[in-house]
Amino acid sequence: MAGNIELLNSVLAAARSENRAALVGYLPAGFPTVADGVRAITAMLDGGCDVVEVGLPHSDPVLDGPVIQTADDIALRGGIKITDVLRTVKEAHEITGAPVLVMTYWNPVDAYGVERFAADLAAAGGAGCILPDLPVEESEVWRKAAEQHGLATVFVVAPSSRDDRLAKITAAGSGFVYAASLMGVTGTRESVGQEAQDLVRRTRAVTSLPVCVGLGVSNAEQAAQVAQFADGVIVGSAFVKRLLDAPDLDSGLAAVRTLAGELAEGVRKRA
Repeated sequence: MAGNIELLNSVLAAARSENRAALVGYLPAGFPTVADGVRAITAMLDGGCDVVEVGLPHSDPVLDGPVIQTADDIALRGGIKITDVLRTVKEAHEITGAPVLVMTYWNPVDAYGVERFAADLAAAGGAGCILPDLPVEESEVWRKAAEQHGLATVFVVAPSSRDDRLAKITAAGSGFVYAASLMGVTGTRESVGQEAQDLVRRTRAVTSLPVCVGLGVSNAEQAAQVAQFADGVIVGSAFVKRLLDAPDLDSGLAAVRTLAGELAEGVRKRA
C-alpha cells in the first residue's frame, strides 16, 4: 500500500493557492492516552489544522523542550509502543482524511527496521516522516524505503545551516522543509525573530519545496507573523500545553480545538 505523500503535496498546494500558509499541528502519540490522543489530534484538525505531525515519544529527546518532554513522559509511562503510534496515524487519518506524518528520532526507526517502519507507516495511511536527527549523509536507506512506499522525507534546517548545506539537505528531502525558527529546543516564545525569515529566504533560494516554520509559535498573532513569509506554520508545544493545563479531558479537547481555530485565522492574515 502506498503512503499519502501526494495528499500532503496537494494540501500544501491548496493552501498556497488560497494565498495563505498551511497550519501544521503536532502532538505526541499516547498523550494523554492512545485513544484520547487520537481524539485530541482529531480536535486539532477539526479546529483548522491542515496537516498534523504525530510525535513518537522518545526517552532522550534533543529537539523537544520541557512541555513536550512532559507529554512524552506521560506517554512513555503509559507504555506507548511504535504500534500505538501507527494506530494513532491510522485512526487520525481515517477519521479526518487529513495528511498525517510521524515526527521521530532515528533510533526507534532503526530498531524497528527501516523497511518495516516505512511499509507499516504507509499501510496506516501516513504521509511521511520528519527525522530531526538523521544526517542527510546517512539517510539513503530510509529515503529509498520512503520513496518506494509513497512517503515524504522531511528534514530539519536551522539558522546555523550554511547555504551549501541547505542545498544538500533540501535536495534529499520531499514533502516540505521543516525550518527551525531559532537555535534551541521546542517551546513557546514571546516572538519569532528575524532569524526565521532569513532562514526561509535562504532555503527558498535552493529548493522549490514548501518551507514550514516551527519552534516558538504559540498564538494567532505569531502565526500571522510567520505566515507572511513561510509556506506553513508548525505549532506543537502550545497544543500540548492546552491539554496539560486543562482540568479534564473534555476541557482540554475544547481548548485544543479553539486554539486550532485561532491559529487557522492567523495563517490567513497575509497582507
